[in-house]
Amino acid sequence: MPSRARSLVDRVVADLDRVLSDDALAGLSDAERVEVLQAAGAAFRRVEAVVVETIASGDAVDFPHSTGCRTPNELLQRTLLPDARGATRVEKVVALIRRSVNLVSGDRLPARWPALREAMLDGAIGVAGMLAATDPLEKVSYRISVADRLGADLCLARAARGLRPDPEGGSDDEVQGPAPTLEELKLLAETLAALLDPDGDEPADEPTRRRGITLGRVRDGLRSIKGYLTPEVAAQLELILDAQNNPKGDGPPMPGVVFSQAEGDADHCGTDGGDAEEDPFNSDPRSVIDVRTAAQKRHDALAAALAIAARHRDMPTLGGAGPVLVVTVDAKDLENGIGRASVSGARGQLPVSVAAQVACSGSIQRVLMDEGRIIGISTTDRVFTVHQRRAIIARDKECLIPGCHVPASWCEIHHVTEHARGGPTHTDNGVPLCWWHHRSLGTSGWEIRMDEGLPQVRGPRWWDPEHRWRTPRLSFPARAPGNARAPGNARAPGNARAQANAQAPPDVARAG
Repeated sequence: MPSRARSLVDRVVADLDRVLSDDALAGLSDAERVEVLQAAGAAFRRVEAVVVETIASGDAVDFPHSTGCRTPNELLQRTLLPDARGATRVEKVVALIRRSVNLVSGDRLPARWPALREAMLDGAIGVAGMLAATDPLEKVSYRISVADRLGADLCLARAARGLRPDPEGGSDDEVQGPAPTLEELKLLAETLAALLDPDGDEPADEPTRRRGITLGRVRDGLRSIKGYLTPEVAAQLELILDAQNNPKGDGPPMPGVVFSQAEGDADHCGTDGGDAEEDPFNSDPRSVIDVRTAAQKRHDALAAALAIAARHRDMPTLGGAGPVLVVTVDAKDLENGIGRASVSGARGQLPVSVAAQVACSGSIQRVLMDEGRIIGISTTDRVFTVHQRRAIIARDKECLIPGCHVPASWCEIHHVTEHARGGPTHTDNGVPLCWWHHRSLGTSGWEIRMDEGLPQVRGPRWWDPEHRWRTPRLSFPARAPGNARAPGNARAPGNARAQANAQAPPDVARAG
């Protein structure tokens, strides 16, 4: 049998159904429409009061859990069907009017805003009105006394009911007037906050109090980020972004990624023995290597910094493992390069290319399902180990794309031959690429291949009209230290791989 409260609410719903049936509202006059709107507003505010009081009178933790929901917000979304923002607004009002139980006597304690609670139960104010009346005072609540807050509560509740001082009566006489709009109620609350806290925030407190970062929802394939950083945190972030984006910063020895003279290239790369001529393939007079805006570069630098932090040994774990980005995609879609993927923490569907990029430097866990039932799980290890990363970093020093000097330790390791096409997770099949060049490799015109364990790069025709495969010159000396050339004249010999392993540290030589 339904409870009495449920039966009463059902009767209200039935009455509203009758109002909505048979086009009863279509034949109303304008005056009648206003009357219906006023009555609907009163009913709407009382319905909100029923919702808030139902949640507030239950246990804050046990009640949602008893229904199978993690939080009151989830319970509200499932029962009232609002969006997350609407459920959050109800939650805030619940906290304002909740009456906790005295653990000794078992009696209900007063609400934080008792007068406004009574006004809400009487239908004088709804959820939006409660927030408009209390938000300005809640912001300064830690600097005003409880007595001042309760006095403001009483004043705001009277105003919400439309009560005004009687100009012809005594100091305690009041008359009934029109109810204020939400803007008027908020203005009164802001005025009371200014009177009770005339000095406002201390200058030193304001930055700390307003700090915070908010991640928005996925819209048009992107998520917004907004907020405020304290000056020292902002300065640290700027240093990280500048270090990522500064091509002349500390890191790999200059000249960085350049090209050795391949057989038959004497006319293009200078002659042996003298000073090397300027290499046209290692300069960018047209400034077309990187067409990203400053804002896009900062985004990509932040993405690289987050990836570095996620794999750092000091990063706290989640569920016993490091912070792992989980991308879900259908195996056939991933193989064919079409369809959509989803990323943990990001609502909505994303291009399947996102899954392909993550899979290149991550691992794939295949989950076999039969009509929704999991019938098999397998994992393919695609992650380069710490030792393999160190070897590749020692070999290549920086992002393999010419003109990009992001250190290899900041880069992602790219499978030159895709793992899905049989490419192994081995140092002979891995090269460092920065966040941006890794994600744009398929469309930028740059190509990479491995030649006996050494990477080769072929640039787009606007950069290299001859469209040749060229071997990046290693940054460490090609000769023994006692007989090393100047860096400007260094040239890789014909058997570059053997010479590189001979000069590399023992663990690097073994890894190659």
